[in-house]
Amino acid sequence: MNDLTQTPEMLIATLGARARAAAAVLAQASDAQKADALRRAAQAVRDHAPAIIAANARDMENAAANGLSRAMLDRLKLDEGRIAGAAAGVEQVATLPNPLGSVIDTIVRPNGLELSRVRVPLGVIGIIYESRPNVTADAAALCLRAGNAVILRGGSEAKESNRAIHAAMIEGIIAAGLPAEAVQLVPTTDRAAVGALLKAAEFVDLIVPRGGKSLVARVQEEARVPVLAHLDGINHSYVDAAADPAMARSLVVNAKMRRTGICGATETVLIDRAFSEGASIVAALLDAGCEVRGDAGVQAMDARVSAAADEDWDTEYLDAIVSVAQVDGVDGAIAHIAAHASHHTDAIITDDAATAEHFLNAVDSAIVMWNASTQFADGGEFGLGAEIGISTGRLHARGPVALEGLTTYKWIVRGTGQVRP
Repeated sequence: MNDLTQTPEMLIATLGARARAAAAVLAQASDAQKADALRRAAQAVRDHAPAIIAANARDMENAAANGLSRAMLDRLKLDEGRIAGAAAGVEQVATLPNPLGSVIDTIVRPNGLELSRVRVPLGVIGIIYESRPNVTADAAALCLRAGNAVILRGGSEAKESNRAIHAAMIEGIIAAGLPAEAVQLVPTTDRAAVGALLKAAEFVDLIVPRGGKSLVARVQEEARVPVLAHLDGINHSYVDAAADPAMARSLVVNAKMRRTGICGATETVLIDRAFSEGASIVAALLDAGCEVRGDAGVQAMDARVSAAADEDWDTEYLDAIVSVAQVDGVDGAIAHIAAHASHHTDAIITDDAATAEHFLNAVDSAIVMWNASTQFADGGEFGLGAEIGISTGRLHARGPVALEGLTTYKWIVRGTGQVRP
């Protein structure tokens, strides 16, 4: 029976069974073979760039006809430079340190048993994503290098691009002697297939959603499989009374305005009432083209500030808009963050080391920073080479998730004939 004639549940079961078999092969494959597969896949992406660009042109034409926004069209678009970047990213994953087989720790019990925790693959990963077809290459590379099979379900707006990139990746994987089923692309845009994938606990070990809030919310609500994701990036930059004014202006403007549409962008700035240069922070944001919505104290700093509504403190703008509030010292900032943050990334700007350490220890977010822009919340900037996403959960992996986050561990016990009394 052809995949496309199956029900969504039957289709996902078929893909899942194939992925399980491929994962068993990958678990035994050498790291050199997996790295070779990625290098070959990267070259295949370069070789097939004209076909990928032609496929993307069809997607772009359909997306424009369907009224996609300019921002979404920009995310969808592929050109020679972006394809080259995707291929280079796949090659970079091939150079990263191999986490598999590494020993986390070893202990020897009084009875002589030696117990070690050793990193192993998770198994089968399902990735559901929107718009950006480069995710097809990135996700496939990271999962395969960590020894996992992956089932990819891209958005309908990028279906032609995803198919072309996937075909190129598979060419390289097969050439290295690994199974094509190591990286599978769901061959239908039927939304019911997403629901089936979310419930395929027999075949899938982890789901990673990459996309907008509505997609992530649906995945978290419907999944019967563990989910690695973040829903919002409501990030804060707190300017302490002991902050250097020039540093504070530079960091705040960068944290908000470098790229407003990424999950690491600051959405709320908190300013200590005792900081004497608060008006200069607000003016710097306004002068950079950012709309500022503030509380009464911030409105008094600059006539261009509009009044913040209650919902502003809980909004991820992903745009050149920021909410700004005055707080009473570091504890006031910590309390505001506890009430409104999404536990993604929060930063303090201060020259007082004791205050900074208090903030770093008290704020319960996946990433907490001192004197740095929240825009550094990125796997590449963390030296991880690439990331599958950022997790704000408290189980398994947290923050930027790359190769190590796509592994688990098993206990290996070595004895010399011990029996339990």
